[in-house]
Amino acid sequence: MHKHFQNAVYQFVGIVEYQFGVLDENSIVIAASNNMTLGKHFPIDLDLLNDGSVVVENGVTYKPIFVRSKLEFCIYVESDSDMAKKYAQMLAATFSNIKHFYEDKYDAGNFLKNILLDSILPGEVYARSKELKLSYDVPRTVYLVNLPVQDEGNVTEILNGMFPEKGKQFVISLDEKNVAVICEVSDTDRSAKKQEALVSSIIDTVRSEAMINICVGIGSTAATLRDVAASYREAQVALEIGRVFDAEKEILNYESLGIGRLIYQLPVKLCQMFLDEVFKKDSIDKLDSETLMTIQKFFDNSLNISETSRKLFIHRNTLVYRLDKIQKLTGLDLREFDDAIIFKVAMMVKKYLSANVMKI
Repeated sequence: MHKHFQNAVYQFVGIVEYQFGVLDENSIVIAASNNMTLGKHFPIDLDLLNDGSVVVENGVTYKPIFVRSKLEFCIYVESDSDMAKKYAQMLAATFSNIKHFYEDKYDAGNFLKNILLDSILPGEVYARSKELKLSYDVPRTVYLVNLPVQDEGNVTEILNGMFPEKGKQFVISLDEKNVAVICEVSDTDRSAKKQEALVSSIIDTVRSEAMINICVGIGSTAATLRDVAASYREAQVALEIGRVFDAEKEILNYESLGIGRLIYQLPVKLCQMFLDEVFKKDSIDKLDSETLMTIQKFFDNSLNISETSRKLFIHRNTLVYRLDKIQKLTGLDLREFDDAIIFKVAMMVKKYLSANVMKI
């Protein structure tokens, strides 16, 4: 960055009528119209720059640039005139733009963020990866961390501490509630068991250090850098499907979503037709919470009447009575495997339709 700043300074020599330059956060000169000052410490009290406004001190005009409350760099112009103040503000805007441009172009994190957000043409990915010395065809997995509250940088900092291998692991803040972790994976690390163990450690660490509960979506392993965007979208889908069908789950793996992923891809109209066919005359709405809980326990215990009644602390005959009642209301006998499957799928479709209604 220093080289780019110095090249820009040369462009302004002759336009700015005073000596000027750029200081880093420690007030060291990193670019200057007078090469003799490069690398030297500039005599300015950094506390004077805290509010980000133009400051004049000892005949020198300063304009600091802050990013997220942190001093990034400071423009100085060796004059206290009104024109020096205008020069300082102009140079500050120019050098801020230069910094953002080259960060976007040459920073690997920004490059990967652009891939995730489809802000780069697929054909450019290979060429840019060579410029940044990133392996193009190394397998990578995207873990999408979803927060219940706005991240003030704490979670991103925690994750950076967990994934310190720069060049192989990247932590990318996408928006106020989503942080992507992109990791290179070996053949032994690609199993669902190992990936979910890694995610469990992320959840436990964030819970203990940031005191919040998070959900993490896992995308499929991407074969190349270009495929990382697809892995990210899959992690997004995993979180969306999880909110509908498995709201209590903290880890949602795209490759383990089961029938929920199939239902999620069906048109709403087709789902409504299926629901109307299975539950005639709104029979599903006549089932109270106790009955629905009984059904869930019955499914959890593999349609075993004895085991379900034991878990529910009710007599076997009471459970049989409830199942008979369900059959009369819905026309489905949950003791029959085929009817149980239809009912289970229909309940998932109902959840899906309810979630779509809430979105509208």
